[in-house]
Amino acid sequence: MPELPEVETVRRGLAPAMEGRVIDRAEVNRPDLRWPLPEAMAERLTGARVDRLRRRSKYILADLSTGESLLIHLGMSGRMLVSGVMLGDFHLDHPAAQKHDHVVLHMEGGARVTFNDARRFGAMDLVRTDREAAHWLLAGLGPEPFGNDFNEAYLIDALKSRKSPIKTALLDQHVVAGLGNIYVSEVLFRAGIDPRRAANRIAAARLAGLVPLIREVLAEAIEAGGSSLRDHRQADGELGYFQHSFRVYDREDDPCPACATPIKRIVQSGRSSYFCPACQK
Repeated sequence: MPELPEVETVRRGLAPAMEGRVIDRAEVNRPDLRWPLPEAMAERLTGARVDRLRRRSKYILADLSTGESLLIHLGMSGRMLVSGVMLGDFHLDHPAAQKHDHVVLHMEGGARVTFNDARRFGAMDLVRTDREAAHWLLAGLGPEPFGNDFNEAYLIDALKSRKSPIKTALLDQHVVAGLGNIYVSEVLFRAGIDPRRAANRIAAARLAGLVPLIREVLAEAIEAGGSSLRDHRQADGELGYFQHSFRVYDREDDPCPACATPIKRIVQSGRSSYFCPACQK
């Protein structure tokens, strides 16, 4: 599942083709993705100007001149691909239509934005912009990792009574929005914290130290274009490269980069956790 860096990378790739531009024509080629698409979606998008492109947690939001926002969730296999624009010295030509091109936005200026999703685990919806916080996918989300509301005092308070493992607590989207399995594993390694440790048994100073590390890991991943393990592609179709910088994730039995102890893998809440049993306490 794409995490914050992958979604932010896609948002940044879409922005030059979409922000400030009118959707000349919208094609909606099926009635549903993971869930039914909104009624009259093509008609509601056609002619609307994209005033702003944002990210909330693992969702992209396109604020439209109509007072609605297009909510986009990539799911496990969804891709938002841009064509008909310049990328440096190269022009991204329009590819031939593909079987799983479910929504296609023909933008003012000739760009095309295509939502392709072979397994249809992604989703799209239209929501009133002034009511988006109440949308069932967005309601109750915690603060953004790069926002002012996510700070040392907040995280200490949020975790002080949590008896669950710190890995599980950080994956809770009500605690902090956008973190996923890959980046929590990497953060905890840098912090030297065992993912099995109960959150409420970790000293406040160590919890506070997670805040800058979360921002550091996410910023590095965004700079690298995210992590491409299976389906993630940037908006221009290129792979992300942060997977080459993993220190523990998906490195079971490899030597720890700090002490050479073999990296261990365990399962927590149905997800793989990777850590160094010597460095992380």
